[in-house]
Amino acid sequence: MDGIIVTHINSLSPKYQEVWELREEILRKPLGMSLKNEDLSRDHADTIFIAEHNSKVIGCLLLHHIDREQVQLRAMAVYNEWQGKGVGRLLVSAAENFCEQKEYPKIILHARKVALGFYKSLGYSITSDEFTEVGIPHYIMEKDLPYIYNK
Repeated sequence: MDGIIVTHINSLSPKYQEVWELREEILRKPLGMSLKNEDLSRDHADTIFIAEHNSKVIGCLLLHHIDREQVQLRAMAVYNEWQGKGVGRLLVSAAENFCEQKEYPKIILHARKVALGFYKSLGYSITSDEFTEVGIPHYIMEKDLPYIYNK
């Protein structure tokens, strides 16, 4: 997409506040919740991918290292006016490329029920029964990543 730049940051970046605001607006306010009431300590260990347009964060996702075999894609959010325009795909693609470079064989995520079609279109498969997280239905989804060991 023209004019959209995807990079990764950490929680010490000045852009982290924009990521927090995006997550608050898209992931928590519609549920009557706030990140102010949550433990965000995992954010400090995560690699945070951001999509920017005109130097403004318009989308994000966080990658959390679980172990040598897998990482968790979490807290994906794109501002409403940018949804359906490929921003989410750009973010997931950047995260998957990062994981392949780090030789992680698998990405897992907790997908909101409303996002199943999006993740399925990117090759993710449902691997759990429905469960409730932040008060709404979710499923665990996974994707095996191709990578080549350089040994």
